[in-house]
Amino acid sequence: MKTLHCSDAGFDCKAVIHAETDEEVLTQAAEHALTVHGTAVTPEMAQQIQTLIKEE
Repeated sequence: MKTLHCSDAGFDCKAVIHAETDEEVLTQAAEHALTVHGTAVTPEMAQQIQTLIKEE
């Protein structure tokens, strides 16, 4: 299971995204960033966020 903590991406947010693959995590993270934080994820941001995904 892949996990991303929103707070690791610099947001003051307790959301945690869980998915089977990095791609699924990135898709969910982009949706979360837009709907909750009003931030569109650029390709550069996605590359940085991918480094924060952990295997649990």
